[in-house]
Amino acid sequence: MPAIEVRKVPLHHVSDASEMVKLIDDGVFSADRVIAVVGKTEGNGGVNDYTRILADRAFREALVSRGADPEAVKEVPIVWSGGTDGVISPHATIFATLPPDMAEPSDELRLTVGYAMSEELLPEDIGRSAMITKVADAVKAAMSRAGITDPADVHYVQTKTPLLTLKTIADAHSRGETVFTEDTLHSMDVSNGGTALGIAVALGEIEMPTDDDIMRDRSLYSAVASCSSGVELDRAQVVVVGNARGVGGRYRIGHSVMEDALDADGIWEAIRSAGLDLPERPHTSDLDGRLVNVFLKCEASQDGHVRGRRNAMLDDSDVHWHRQIKAAVGGVTAAVTGDPAVFVSVSAAHQGPEGGGPVAAIVDLG
Repeated sequence: MPAIEVRKVPLHHVSDASEMVKLIDDGVFSADRVIAVVGKTEGNGGVNDYTRILADRAFREALVSRGADPEAVKEVPIVWSGGTDGVISPHATIFATLPPDMAEPSDELRLTVGYAMSEELLPEDIGRSAMITKVADAVKAAMSRAGITDPADVHYVQTKTPLLTLKTIADAHSRGETVFTEDTLHSMDVSNGGTALGIAVALGEIEMPTDDDIMRDRSLYSAVASCSSGVELDRAQVVVVGNARGVGGRYRIGHSVMEDALDADGIWEAIRSAGLDLPERPHTSDLDGRLVNVFLKCEASQDGHVRGRRNAMLDDSDVHWHRQIKAAVGGVTAAVTGDPAVFVSVSAAHQGPEGGGPVAAIVDLG
């Protein structure tokens, strides 16, 4: 696996890829070496969030305009999480491979990336054992492509999977099949949760769960899963990010978990895990420009409390809890990093401990 270059760029509007184009034109990486993009768009984050499609099209068209093969660009995993509630700023993190003359191999652990697509996920698969198995197989394929043999070296698995729509629900019914839920917004949580369990199975974090465990037994989770779902695709798009020896490069990734929505220490621990030497009580200034980005999932605690204090998120009929918890955790995260362009995504069922969520951090070691 070649060395990886990773850069974070702002989105100036929802269909803007100009900052990626600047990196390509400046020779930071070439268009045909971009292997994955993970980003935040400013839509509503719901079933009908078409900003994800607009951003996807903009980035793919930009890659083609700069010389990448159109057919190859279609296969590049570009994962958009909709919703930049609160201070979260629209942005993208771009992963590209480097030619051998731009990075010397190293025996130190350095960033590596692999990607894969699962078998087709049928509407009746979502939130059931079939989904777990298909996702687990794709995670293992992505690990292999990343050159990772030890699951302990996997620190972040970003996925995009289909959720249920009225059309796909009707399709299942027309074939005599049932679906987990007919609530299309809730199907986002279901798709993310089933996918996370597939990641956990692939990495040996848990044994294979039963259908009855999905969305019910929250003690079953992956500490490295970051799952997103939408209407853009019909299978699981899997990006595995970890560390490997021999690849070289300047970057390394680490992870931890937030135990609850206010757990800033969990974010700092992920940054330490990636390799930055920080004081016992770190400050944003200690990052010294070496943090590329952090990637978090968050979830409103099902008991309606944070640190013993009651909140009204789950009872609020005006603003869905998805948007409230995302804004809250986005603020906590930006306070740590000093940068509002952070990847904070909601709907974290089976992703990190209940009421909290996983955190991954990528740092530039120079």
